[in-house]
Amino acid sequence: MNFSLAYYAGDRRTGSLSVIRSVAGKITVKALAQAAPSGADSAHKAVLIGVDEGDGIVLMDPASKEIQFKESLPADAFPAHVYSDPGSSRDWFMNDGDKETGNDTLNCGDRGSSVTVVDHSGSARAAWLKTICVGRGHHQAMFTYPADAAPQVPRRAYISNLQDGTLSVIGNDPGDAQNFLQVLGTINLCEPDKEEDGAGMVVPNKAFPHGLAYSACTGKLYNLNNGYGTVAVIDPRSGVIEERIPFKGHSNLFASPDGRYLIGRGADRKSDPDHVVGKLSVFDPTSKRVVAKLDLPDIYISKYYYNPEGSKLYLTTASSGSPQQQRHLKTDVVLVFDITALPRLELIKELKVGAAGALAFHAADGRTQRVFCSNSATGTLVILDGERDTVLESVSVGAGQPHSRLWMLNE
Repeated sequence: MNFSLAYYAGDRRTGSLSVIRSVAGKITVKALAQAAPSGADSAHKAVLIGVDEGDGIVLMDPASKEIQFKESLPADAFPAHVYSDPGSSRDWFMNDGDKETGNDTLNCGDRGSSVTVVDHSGSARAAWLKTICVGRGHHQAMFTYPADAAPQVPRRAYISNLQDGTLSVIGNDPGDAQNFLQVLGTINLCEPDKEEDGAGMVVPNKAFPHGLAYSACTGKLYNLNNGYGTVAVIDPRSGVIEERIPFKGHSNLFASPDGRYLIGRGADRKSDPDHVVGKLSVFDPTSKRVVAKLDLPDIYISKYYYNPEGSKLYLTTASSGSPQQQRHLKTDVVLVFDITALPRLELIKELKVGAAGALAFHAADGRTQRVFCSNSATGTLVILDGERDTVLESVSVGAGQPHSRLWMLNE
């Protein structure tokens, strides 16, 4: 079984990059060359875009927008958070802006932060398409598209702006040249009755959007307003918020692979001074109600992933809560759920893999063969059997770091 993937490890200031390959059953780890930190300020640090077919490091100069192919990684290159458009070869890289103001002062001045769209990012064909000014971050992205049940839904990208309490609407149809990668509008998520002193439809507001999901079954976009404890239901054809549904106790929202259900995740840190309780809720967008719930004692859910078939949900865990609560937390497990059982939440495995920073999946013949977990703290890659969800082996990659990322490489 052959595969290759990239492993980035860092402390949010500097980092390193390795390529792990398996050829004819033999696994090798290649540490890519590292250059000295550039010394640039945060706005001018190179953006790490990917690794090409020849293990060249793909970078973007944030000022000139030039795509560069380097043999060594500047230690302070910025690994931007990325969302891949499932209907194209385009990746959207998030820039949350300056920590104090939330502005991307280089590209947007004092008008907000930005997203950058790159085509074929993990190859020698990588090309910068556009850097787009949106609201003030942190950002999440979601893409709408026509579906059998909703053929009139336009191809658009929605970017949530945490500090502003808005969604930026961006054209995402290359066939519509006039609107492609243009900001078409801004959706104000404000709920005036939840703001102080009846301030009206203000921006910024306390919506704190964090959780975007599109359902091809309903043709609607669903945005979790974390600050209000509601879900805003948006018609992508009009950009109008049709209704707001109470959904308290959740910090993120995502759709099942087929869009039939939405899943909310959260944590209860108040009910028990000794224990954190992870929360999962299944929301049915057709009936507009929560149809299943699950409590996970001593679990704080970090990231979520689906396997390529869309049959399993993988949740990584992290640390949160008071010192007393953290003493009981399981921070070294990955939880595996059977998505084919929805709306029932069926936990089928709890795998002890260490402090999993990220996951990646290798599929062949339509089946997941391997699941990869980066154990940030120990600098190891844990390899799972993708069908049985059992640990096969651990591979040493380098020194432990607080953060890590994984992604499969094109061959």
